[in-house]
Amino acid sequence: MKTRFLIYLFFILNLISCGVSKSIHHVPDVSKYALEIPKVDKINDSTFSFNQNYLTKNKQQLWELYIKGNPLQLGYNNGALTQDLMQKQEEIFFSKVEGFVPSKFKQKLMRNFLKWYNRKMYLNVREDFQTELYGLSQYSSDKYNFIAPKYLRSLYLHGAHDIGHAMQDLMMVGCSSLAVWNENTEDGELLIGRNFDFYVGDDFAKNKLVEFVEPEVGIPYMSVSWPGMIGVVSGMNKEGITVTINAGKSKIPLTAKTPISLVTREILQFAKNIDEAIMIAKKRKVFVSESILVGSANDKNAVIIEVSPDNFGVYKVENSSKVVCTNHFQSDAYKDDKRNQKQILESHSEYRYEKLNELLQENQKLNPEKIALILRDRSGLKNEKIGYGNEKALNQLLAHHAVIFSPEKRLVWVSSNPCQLGEFVCYDLNEIFSDKRLKNEKFAKSELNIAKDSFVDSQEFRNYEEFKKLSSQFDEEKILSEEFINHYQALNPDFWMVNYQVGKYYFNQKDYQKAKTQFEKALTKEITTIPDKNNIEKYLKKTLKKLN
Repeated sequence: MKTRFLIYLFFILNLISCGVSKSIHHVPDVSKYALEIPKVDKINDSTFSFNQNYLTKNKQQLWELYIKGNPLQLGYNNGALTQDLMQKQEEIFFSKVEGFVPSKFKQKLMRNFLKWYNRKMYLNVREDFQTELYGLSQYSSDKYNFIAPKYLRSLYLHGAHDIGHAMQDLMMVGCSSLAVWNENTEDGELLIGRNFDFYVGDDFAKNKLVEFVEPEVGIPYMSVSWPGMIGVVSGMNKEGITVTINAGKSKIPLTAKTPISLVTREILQFAKNIDEAIMIAKKRKVFVSESILVGSANDKNAVIIEVSPDNFGVYKVENSSKVVCTNHFQSDAYKDDKRNQKQILESHSEYRYEKLNELLQENQKLNPEKIALILRDRSGLKNEKIGYGNEKALNQLLAHHAVIFSPEKRLVWVSSNPCQLGEFVCYDLNEIFSDKRLKNEKFAKSELNIAKDSFVDSQEFRNYEEFKKLSSQFDEEKILSEEFINHYQALNPDFWMVNYQVGKYYFNQKDYQKAKTQFEKALTKEITTIPDKNNIEKYLKKTLKKLN
């Protein structure tokens, strides 16, 4: 049935291929920009430079990149310095896609679909960003040219986050963020914290990149992401504007428009206050629903800009000096939105929202160290044990990164591996975007670093790491010993998923009595979403039928 649908889709796409042709042959006009092809000087295995552009790896294993120039030069400098990292990241991402779609025929259909779906993206991306992407793409691998030419591939990858949660409703991005100021912070200044729970596997998260960008036009800024990315998911500019993105519930859009990470990049490069950030977000056509938490040193405040393909809202708190953001909308513009209401009811977003507020009640007068404790919290409401890896926790033990911003001081702390448990490395944007960095030849302000979480050295964390590895055993059709199953359950005993996995295993082995016990146990625990709970109840019902 699925294959037949793909064949129909193939013929439909061929019929409208004239609309695709223009987009797949489009490249930006780069002729107006001066360019010096970078000649990279390799200082050692983890330090590279070209003129004043620089890439190095710090002792916390974060890659730090500094680039400057016009849009084309920025792209070339970025690509030349990060080429090996970028190509590795591409390989990780596309091997993941190949795992999802192993059939060569279906891969061909998917490529044709991507070309059709992304046919209008280039019309919705700024010309200077396209130019930068073009420069960056010159250093992409030739290995994946069968998917799309290098430039188009770079463009498509910037929409991967949007396409992932819109088309398949994967919700790979279940992020939490907060902003506090005035009476809620130690010094009265604005503080922002966020967990970016974007998970495409452990390998994808290994090479984190902290970028410091000094564009020829606009405001210098920093962002945290991965090699090959010019968009922003978490970042701050030299004016003290911060942006963090949290996915919302989307309807499936008919065509790709502006990737959300390029909207936030534009805000960082060109906005000095909240009003300017709102103006930029309002004029861009997006194709998914997203919350953008914007903090501002100049306004000493923070708001949430809520964007979707056919609606726009701004959430400003009244009579309060704190704002909390998870994965549902809060502004009046969305109060009657059925998708948003369903998201609040069925997902884990509302639970994390309540947990953030609970922790803010318990922790008064916040400072960066206390924000780190909140972002690292693994418990449920009222400190309930809900199992490690539960998406209802603020720390789901899968975050790509966590970041803490102090906009008025222009300080930012970036977490290091694993997840947000490693040391938070501090950076001072006032120093980095000045001659002082060139004299010091270093990026981090190490004396202000926040220590790693002691949990990372615990037996419980080692158990969780083993639990993740052993979970894959249940995807394979093979007989598992009782000793293995008991050991597996002991590694993460409070997590509902453990009982569900074992219950399914017993069900498939036709051991319905044991399956019943496991499903009943799972239902006593904190289950992540309503659909998850419904699924367990459905299995239990089928099991009881088999027993009667």
